[in-house]
Amino acid sequence: MDLLKIQDISVRYGKNPKPTIEHFNLTMGEGEVVSVVGESGSGKTTVIRAVLGLLPGGGQVTDGDILFEGRSLLKLSKNEWRELRGSDVSMIFQDSGAMINPIRKIGSQYVEYIRTHEKISKKDAFDKGVEMLEKMRLPDGKNIMNSYPFQLSGGMRQRVGIAMAMTFSPKLLLADEPTSALDVTTQAQIVRQIMELRDQFGTSVIIVTHNIGVAAYMADQLVVMQHGKVVDSGNREKVMNHPTNDYTKNLLAAVPEMGGKRYV
Repeated sequence: MDLLKIQDISVRYGKNPKPTIEHFNLTMGEGEVVSVVGESGSGKTTVIRAVLGLLPGGGQVTDGDILFEGRSLLKLSKNEWRELRGSDVSMIFQDSGAMINPIRKIGSQYVEYIRTHEKISKKDAFDKGVEMLEKMRLPDGKNIMNSYPFQLSGGMRQRVGIAMAMTFSPKLLLADEPTSALDVTTQAQIVRQIMELRDQFGTSVIIVTHNIGVAAYMADQLVVMQHGKVVDSGNREKVMNHPTNDYTKNLLAAVPEMGGKRYV
């Protein structure tokens, strides 16, 4: 069975007659990485927010269906969503640091998150948080738990966000531009870590990015979006070597070359 099947969805916000997304389709299996690429405003973040049932500002799926392990996500109750989010399906945001309360220590927030999803003592939850942080290669997890967000670098805060998202070994990880706020070296580390999580836990990943280099490195499937529509899709080799759309060709042409080698 497919893990996730997005069937011909359209998404509208408010009373806007023009859909933000039109006729989006995607099928993915377990342990697969799908990269959704496109410029700002192309609708790529809307896709993963629709999957998680978190469309802001009156956004709604007006056509089609989203199936997770054969079950329609569009028909879930609030309680069913609460059980699914953070356990089977998790999300990493563009700046995880911005999602963390700046005036509370990391540990108190992490313990609260764990205990929302699992009946566990505060001490056991704290130890579990420390273990996950150290799996993310954050040195001295106990010290991180006792730190405030402002005491950590951007890359460290992003790792905290990934650790929290991976706490319950989700089947599907949604990553919304998880590297765009970071320097190039840290970007590379975060990308490698997400790939390691896929290998270690068998987690499927949808990563949204405007960086086609990151997308190509990570993806089994590539989806290229423009103006709310899919303009190119398929496995990595097909899209990279035989793009059908001028927009995709322009994206690929924008990647720099050194010594005749293109780094995607």
